[in-house]
Amino acid sequence: MATVILLNKPYGVLSTFTDPDGRPCLADHLDIPGVYAAGRLDRDSEGLLVLTDDGKLQHRIAHPSANKRKGYWVQIEREPDDAALDQLRAGVQIKGGLTRPATVQRITEPAVWPRDPPVRFRKSVPTAWLDLQISEGMNRQVRRMTAAVGHPCLRLIRYAVGPYRLDGLQPGDWRRT
Repeated sequence: MATVILLNKPYGVLSTFTDPDGRPCLADHLDIPGVYAAGRLDRDSEGLLVLTDDGKLQHRIAHPSANKRKGYWVQIEREPDDAALDQLRAGVQIKGGLTRPATVQRITEPAVWPRDPPVRFRKSVPTAWLDLQISEGMNRQVRRMTAAVGHPCLRLIRYAVGPYRLDGLQPGDWRRT
């Protein structure tokens, strides 16, 4: 039976278990030998990271050909208009190619933990939140997509990977499924 661990990766933590530069990494939050991340989250992204000791399951979760939906709450600069959302829904040209169409909608700010350090506040630039779902995982894809339609990403929280959900895990906390 495969071990599957769901971890809420905090902001500023690498998606690896070691770092030669001594930066915060997964080993600071999880001490279960033999599990590896099925996919990654950038150091400046937060949220759900799925770890497993099963290589085939890891591949099925992480590889783009598996079409696993990944859900993100995205805080962006400025309120997007319908045209920007329609571009995301159609697919966006970014470095690496044309993205697959995303599912996206405006949402109210999700009930999440405060980020440390906080997102910079600029009185003259309002922010908005999106629920954005994709089925691939190019490098920094969500950030590049929102920037490409004129709305730089300020905060990115992954809340779902396929059937796995964050469901109340606090930053640094984990659970077995």
